[in-house]
Amino acid sequence: MIHSRRTLAPKPSSPHRFLPDHDDCDDIFCQKCGSGDSPADLLLCDKCDRGYHLFCLTPILPSVPKGTWFCPTCSNHKKLKSFPLVQTKIVDFFRIQRPADSEKGSSLENRKKRRRAGSLVLSKKRRKLLPFNPTADPARRLEQMASLATALTATGTNFSNELTYMRGMAPRSANCASLEHGGMQVLPKEDVETLNLCRSMMERGEWPPLMVVFDPREGFTVEADRFIKDLTIITEYTGDVDYLKNREHDDGDSMMTLLSATNPSKSLVICPDKRSNIARFINGINNHTPDGRKKQNLKCVRFNVNGECRVLLIANRDISKGERLYYDYNGYEHEYPTEHFV
Repeated sequence: MIHSRRTLAPKPSSPHRFLPDHDDCDDIFCQKCGSGDSPADLLLCDKCDRGYHLFCLTPILPSVPKGTWFCPTCSNHKKLKSFPLVQTKIVDFFRIQRPADSEKGSSLENRKKRRRAGSLVLSKKRRKLLPFNPTADPARRLEQMASLATALTATGTNFSNELTYMRGMAPRSANCASLEHGGMQVLPKEDVETLNLCRSMMERGEWPPLMVVFDPREGFTVEADRFIKDLTIITEYTGDVDYLKNREHDDGDSMMTLLSATNPSKSLVICPDKRSNIARFINGINNHTPDGRKKQNLKCVRFNVNGECRVLLIANRDISKGERLYYDYNGYEHEYPTEHFV
């Protein structure tokens, strides 16, 4: 059911980028942790020749970047600047509509009616997806939106809450769920309505209760800003759609499988580096905490929605306020090293 691929960067294949195996490199160590251990994971800057462990970088690199790589000092990254907490700027940034108060009230009432509909017997047969429950305080919702706008601005990404089809990439006609190897599960009609409800709520500024924060170890990451119930739709994974064959040597760190076709030449990926939403900043880390608890609290699932492939991130258990969101980075592939992930 779950099949995610957050990056298609190649496995270590550029020996010149790693420490050669001879005595001259005994004095090279990681600039972050100060250790020269794990030489196979020490990456050298192409400008200053200083070393950094893949797992000590922010954010952690799952594999060797393709082509030239510069360390944090040499890349001259700009300092993070918070997006202005001004309602008009935020409304314009996310292109939010301004419905009448009566329409807001009716949408909330419709959601209450939707939750009450159906018998207990039906709910046991199939577990229905739930719409997110927006924070009631409008000021807090602005802070949530500003946190995402800050992350998008810092990474040079435009906001998009849908799959986009750009000239020179895969056309929309290529997104055909019937091409999926082994078939793709169809999102039931009622769940499609719930997904559309989430989209319409966001268009009105009824934002999901999520906050993007910057962690010195993990980079941008996402926290629940209120309690989130199991089976709640967190977000859809969005971005530019392209053929996998065009991205096999791409060093992007957030690509997601959209279509795993029987014919590999027709397989598709979502590329969120130019256009994306909050899904880009949710971490796909599948290890455990030091005391053995599983961190994963989301599942990444691909669905057939009206004949097209879509990727949803869904809560797979109740999530507490302040808890960070994680889903399985590897999916079924187990292709990327995550033993050092925090």
